[in-house]
Amino acid sequence: MVLVLAAAPVLAGCGGRATTHHKPGTGHQEATGGSGTLLPARDEAGHRLRELPSAQAPTVRAEVRPDSEGGWNVHLTVERFLFTPESTGGAAVPGRGHARLLVDGRETGRLYGPWGYVPAGARTLTVRLHADDHTVWAAAGAPVQATVPVAGASAASAPPSPRPTEPGRPEPGRTVTLTITGRTVQPPPSRIELKKGERLTLHVTSDRDDTLHVHGYDRELPLSAGTPAALALTADRTGLFEVETHGSGLVLTQLVVR
Repeated sequence: MVLVLAAAPVLAGCGGRATTHHKPGTGHQEATGGSGTLLPARDEAGHRLRELPSAQAPTVRAEVRPDSEGGWNVHLTVERFLFTPESTGGAAVPGRGHARLLVDGRETGRLYGPWGYVPAGARTLTVRLHADDHTVWAAAGAPVQATVPVAGASAASAPPSPRPTEPGRPEPGRTVTLTITGRTVQPPPSRIELKKGERLTLHVTSDRDDTLHVHGYDRELPLSAGTPAALALTADRTGLFEVETHGSGLVLTQLVVR
């Protein structure tokens, strides 16, 4: 089975010594402020987001395949990005850096190249791209990352057989579950890639009353504190669309429809 997802907590091929290229007494972020725009937002570990225009921002995808001894072998595919382990700790240069790895929402390590390994037992994996100065590359206000559930993945290496569909009954499509607690969104905001015409259902639970809004589709959904709500739509428009809350102004995810 092949999944498009995040990366791995146990890694191979990590090399290169950290270097420092900024002046003494100057932090990495201040020293490289000209490379993109530093946003006030931070990730769970306190790293600032460094935004690039969408046309310049890197992208990341991954394939995960079962390993014969258990766990998963992961291969990242990046665009407009180069792994630079020899420059870690230095200045932020667009299109360069490393990946931070989160297992079930907890950062577990870094990836300095396209290959890695994930032990069995992980439920959700996230790979997030960082600059050499440890800031998070971002586009449209959201980190450049990918998140995917792994717990239900099959260990078989062969692709699954096509599932028969009842006549006149559409495929259920994609389902994404989001939970809002204060200013935190779980899983962390990422991009959901969809094919034009694909169905998507968002299951959202918020700890406060609010309104969910899908930009570009003009779809809204009232959220009552502590009560799960669902919004279903057909991705019939191509482009990049943000999903946010009106009251708290949180970006929950982004839809990339091709």
